[in-house]
Amino acid sequence: MKRTLPALLLLSFSLVAIAAGVEPRAFDRPEQEARYRALIAELRCLVCQNQNLAESDAELARDLRDQTYEMIRAGRSDDEIVEFMVGRYGDFVLYRPPVTVTTALLWFGPAVLVTLGAVLALLYVRRRAGRTTGATLSEDEEKKARALLSGKAVDP
Repeated sequence: MKRTLPALLLLSFSLVAIAAGVEPRAFDRPEQEARYRALIAELRCLVCQNQNLAESDAELARDLRDQTYEMIRAGRSDDEIVEFMVGRYGDFVLYRPPVTVTTALLWFGPAVLVTLGAVLALLYVRRRAGRTTGATLSEDEEKKARALLSGKAVDP
C-alpha cells in the first residue's frame, strides 16, 4: 500500500501534465531551460499563426519544440537555432521579423497608398474647381443671362 500510493500520485500528476500540454524536459543546466523557454516564446507556431510555440498544441509546434530542445542540448547557440528555423520556415516563424524591403512594403505600403490617393484626389478637385471659376461673360452675354433669369424676353 505504501508503494502504490506514490505510484498512483505520480501517474495522476503525469496524466494532468499531459492533458495540460506540459512536456517534461530534462536539461543539464537551468540556463538551458531558460533559453529554451525564451526561444519557444519568441518563435511563432506556423499552424496557429497567432500563438507562439509555447502556447500552441499543434503537432508542428510540438515538433518544433522538440527540435529546439535537441539543438539546445546539442550546444547550439540561440542565434544558430533561430537561423535554422528562419532558413527552414522563413521570417514568418519570428514574432519580430527583421525590417526588409518586403516587410517595409507590408507595414508602410498601405499608408503610402492612402496618402498618394488623398493627394491625387486633392489635385483632381482643385483642377476641376479651376476650370469652372475661370469662365467670364462679356457685358452683352451678362445682360442676356440676367434677362433670362428674370423671365424677360431676350432680343436675338
